[in-house]
Amino acid sequence: MGYKEEFIKFMVRSGVLLFGDFVTKSGRNTKYFINTGNYRTGEQAAKLGQYYASSIKEHMDNGDIPADTRVLFGPAYKGIPLAVSTSIALTEQYGINANYCFNRKEKKDHGEGGNMVGYKLQNGDKVLITEDVITAGTAVRETLPILKGAADVEIAGLMVSVDRMERGQGEKTAIQELYEEFGIRTFPIVTVKEVLDTLYNEPVDGKIYIDDEVKKSMEEYMEKYCVL
Repeated sequence: MGYKEEFIKFMVRSGVLLFGDFVTKSGRNTKYFINTGNYRTGEQAAKLGQYYASSIKEHMDNGDIPADTRVLFGPAYKGIPLAVSTSIALTEQYGINANYCFNRKEKKDHGEGGNMVGYKLQNGDKVLITEDVITAGTAVRETLPILKGAADVEIAGLMVSVDRMERGQGEKTAIQELYEEFGIRTFPIVTVKEVLDTLYNEPVDGKIYIDDEVKKSMEEYMEKYCVL
């Protein structure tokens, strides 16, 4: 089993990849939902960082991400533990000693001040943004001014756990829009299509999560809202 299939089952076991009746932030009714706020243990954080690190290393090896990228930025709040756990995993698994930093939601007006924590960005740094799930790309649009305001950095890409493959502000996916607007490539560990293909009639710990009925509902949703 490859790391993608392992990651999908890890999300199910962690109660992060959920199936049922949900409403997305954009008001769409969906049969599946990804709630990364349900990660809550040290073991889960460690494994999550390992999956991110595996995907980053794969993209570095094939030239998608510059091999000399050494900064991970985690947008507050969910991106913060991702940047930290991924930097640890990169060091332990591949000997890549990456710096990490993240922003505060509110600017600090005492002590050292500012709204950045961790590594101090330098001109010329290659920065990889670590996020959980991309839907409309709003978080990235908010992040770019923060990074560019700190130093003249190069954005090496955006790492996310799942690409829902949904349309963003227009008829294209948020990933396509971010690339066309900012030239930033997004690298999901898995896509919702891979989730469907992996879990359809495939039990996880003896339970089938995507049967014929759920598959039909997911395909109808994807046909309506996704760019496949």
